[in-house]
Amino acid sequence: MVFAGKRPNNLGVSNGKLASCPNSPNCVSSQSLDTVHQIAPLNFTSTPEQAITKLKNIIQSLPKTKIISENGDYIYAEFKSALLGFVDDVEFYLDRNANVIQVRSASRLGQSDLGVNRKRIETIRAKLK
Repeated sequence: MVFAGKRPNNLGVSNGKLASCPNSPNCVSSQSLDTVHQIAPLNFTSTPEQAITKLKNIIQSLPKTKIISENGDYIYAEFKSALLGFVDDVEFYLDRNANVIQVRSASRLGQSDLGVNRKRIETIRAKLK
């Protein structure tokens, strides 16, 4: 747990928005407007309730992952890297107005994540289909 870092205190949904990404490139967000951090939200064709249940099952099936909190349309999970135990904070927010799941995946420490956060969201996207 050398590289766990502190859990951020700016997570959650505020006015329908997840926290912004920091300036460092080790974060992706479906609500970010800049190309470095931008990633498409997750789409679903089921009911919102089925989508959030399926998403939760996918998260729980991934290794070194722990759901920290969930509240209706929101899930916050921590993903640990296999090698050094770096922790990424990953949030999912079911946006009923847009009928998508907004996502934010950010590394706690360091600058570059070597594309890990983007890859993780794309893996979850593929499993959700």
